[in-house]
Amino acid sequence: MADIKVPTLGESVSEATVAKWFKKVGDAVAMDEPLVELETDKVTVEVRAEAAGTLTEISADAGAEVKVGAVLGALGEAGAAAPAKKAEAPKAAAAPAPAPTPAPKAAPAAAPAPKAAPAPAPKPAAAPAPSLAADYPLAPAVRHLVDDHGLDPKKIPATGKGGRLTKADVLIYIAGGGDRAVKASVPDRGPREERVKMTRLRKKIAERLKEAQNTAAMLTTFNEADMSAVMALRAKFKDAFEKKHGVKMGFMSFFVKACVQALQELPAINAEIQGDELVYKNYYDVGVAVGTPQGLVVPVIRDCDTKSYAEIEAEISGMGRKARDGKLTIEDMTGGTFTITNGGIYGSMLSTPILNTPQSGILGMHNIKQRAVVQDDGSIVARPIMYLALSYDHRIVDGREAVTFLVRVKEALEDPSRLLIDT
Repeated sequence: MADIKVPTLGESVSEATVAKWFKKVGDAVAMDEPLVELETDKVTVEVRAEAAGTLTEISADAGAEVKVGAVLGALGEAGAAAPAKKAEAPKAAAAPAPAPTPAPKAAPAAAPAPKAAPAPAPKPAAAPAPSLAADYPLAPAVRHLVDDHGLDPKKIPATGKGGRLTKADVLIYIAGGGDRAVKASVPDRGPREERVKMTRLRKKIAERLKEAQNTAAMLTTFNEADMSAVMALRAKFKDAFEKKHGVKMGFMSFFVKACVQALQELPAINAEIQGDELVYKNYYDVGVAVGTPQGLVVPVIRDCDTKSYAEIEAEISGMGRKARDGKLTIEDMTGGTFTITNGGIYGSMLSTPILNTPQSGILGMHNIKQRAVVQDDGSIVARPIMYLALSYDHRIVDGREAVTFLVRVKEALEDPSRLLIDT
């Protein structure tokens, strides 16, 4: 029999919560098959079987807090039985009662006439269901139904506005009658409140966001970009792009490339503060925020300055799948130098994103809407416009740098050829 233990969870992570068991005690287990899922404040981790066998014991149930090295359960040989519960001591058999001594026979007597059984008392009639309709006049359609069926409107539960009786109330009463009508007319809305324990990931997200507000001097600047050129480029090449590279051409690769070019010009936005020093990064690891049922996670695309559009799109797609499946590792989410978040996929028009500390900048994308735009010649045309937001740490980034950054991103999106010739 071998213990199932909490594995090393990564740098600075010493505790986890048992999220769920994939197996029950007594289930057969194949080698490398997932046994239990652990949730840390950064990622979820699957603990797999180191050998084939049978799950014989679960020591830490779902919801339990466990430390690295703690025993989660036990794995026995194939076909091993779970330890049996301690059997109860058998109860002592009752001694047989002695046979009664027969009484002496008496002379037979005439049997008395049987008494008639008393009639059961009549049950009290059920009290009529209370109605709120008694004090209100009935609508013509309701009055017609009530009169046709000879009903007493005071006995029909009313659900209309202000306690009025509706046609539907009468029809439900006719179809179900009495108690059934009451149940049908008053739907079960469940409990008014529900308490759910925060997951480790949700607690960590809350801590990080509050930390950013408490430590950074956050400020947000805005601009807008005409997405006509990018949308036309995608429409022209998306089929050939997907056929050649096996991945769809999305908007995000354009934004990543535009941001990298702007970060190279304005290095303070790619830097961070460590103590009393400014650390400037000469590499461009861009985090792309992904919403999951468990919370917001930010996997990192490494060395974006050296990757092609296709490589960036492929990595973003792969990281998105891993995030939704809960397969991201700690390495996938550490070391970013700048972050992009896209609230537009949820319909957001404008927002002020919160920094992903210790980074000094985060770009917020929003939805694309046709808006009226005044051209240089004074004419007004409809254009697909996206509002952009850059939140930055004013301790290290000046307003000039932040505004210039957004202008450079806007220019690159409105004329993507700038990204090809690096202008």
